[in-house]
Amino acid sequence: MKFILVIGFSIMLASCGQTPGTRAITGGLLGAGGGAAVGSATGLGAGTGALIGGAGGAGAGALTAPRRSSY
Repeated sequence: MKFILVIGFSIMLASCGQTPGTRAITGGLLGAGGGAAVGSATGLGAGTGALIGGAGGAGAGALTAPRRSSY
């Protein structure tokens, strides 16, 4: 459940970038940080959690559309 929340927040924050590359990098970094925290808290291991979270966050960030401004 915590991992799903980390990915959800990564998607929301990663969509702030203007290009797919910047969203992928942002999503990967956020996912890795969150994955490391969740991995160490659940006994999976911080390194494994960071790899899984980073890959998921980078993929989600690259696949999201840029945020449209209303002004």
